[in-house]
Amino acid sequence: MKLGFIGLGLIGGSIAKAARKKNPEAEIIAFDRNMQSLKLALASGTISHIAAQLDESFSQCDFLFLCTPVHSNAEYLPCLKKYLAQTTVLTDVGSVKGDMHEAIQTAGLSRWFVGGHPMAGSEKSGFANASDHLLENAYYILTPTEDTPDEKTKLLYQFVESLDALPLILTPQQHDYVTGAISHLPHIIAASLVNFVKDSDSADGIMKLIAAGGFKDITRIASSSPDMWEQILIANHTNISALLSKYMDALGQIKSQIDHLNSPAIHQFFVSSSDYRNSFTDTPSGPIKKVYAVYCDIIDESGAIATIATILATNAISIKNIGIVHNREFEDGALRIEFETKDEADKAADLLEKHRYILYKRT
Repeated sequence: MKLGFIGLGLIGGSIAKAARKKNPEAEIIAFDRNMQSLKLALASGTISHIAAQLDESFSQCDFLFLCTPVHSNAEYLPCLKKYLAQTTVLTDVGSVKGDMHEAIQTAGLSRWFVGGHPMAGSEKSGFANASDHLLENAYYILTPTEDTPDEKTKLLYQFVESLDALPLILTPQQHDYVTGAISHLPHIIAASLVNFVKDSDSADGIMKLIAAGGFKDITRIASSSPDMWEQILIANHTNISALLSKYMDALGQIKSQIDHLNSPAIHQFFVSSSDYRNSFTDTPSGPIKKVYAVYCDIIDESGAIATIATILATNAISIKNIGIVHNREFEDGALRIEFETKDEADKAADLLEKHRYILYKRT
């Protein structure tokens, strides 16, 4: 198998790492304007060759991935056409599909193209943060064109399955509306909430000082790449604008209920959201990467954190992140321990409870 990557950031790098893990003998070639990323990928064994430019080294690829920002992907299309074999599957990983499908149509590449969007990610970016298991149990949406042969769609579908992701076929229009609601809108809400608190804070920054727990959880994605999200919002502006209007209407309704002290309606507002949220499955990843963390009461004394870290390390449980929670408005625990997977979080919780620590898990 021969794979080509134009762009090797978080998503492209994660696909390449997963492909290398599943198929050690694959030939993987990559081009990226960031030479440091390419050198790191080569040194780690993720890729076989570095391409200094788009040239014949990309010919005869089984799969060719466009993994640059949305507008940049389209710019590469005229250069790529001469290197596509009849059997090559050309795909992308962009968060917006409508514009890309239009560019593919204009470039005359519809019969090679199957749009792709792995519904997984992180607030971090770049190849250095790529992971060979980022796509595991994540929905991976495929958007073939009207001219795409069924065989090419099937090949990409099977490739995605081989990476332990969950392929799902949608039209470009379905994709852009759905992701507008469950990915793009939440990023806007998180960023606007952070900016609102910043603008509303006192001169001594008391809001920032005590912000913790729930506020940090729901605004974590506000740390995502500004450049990427600028492009996504412009590319999917029609859907996002319509969804924002509906969302602002929904906020207006709950505001009216608060203004009128409508206790039953306010209660039902939270009942409805709680029931629907609790119906979500924990298995597939979404576009906003799930965080697995436990909160732990510890004695405020020297070596308390080191003791917990030693207990976990002795049992081969890796800590992704750890830190003190200075505000206990939600959880009683003062130490927040984050893990890469739910399984590790559950094992850590069981282990620490056996050592008589008081733990709190948040879903």
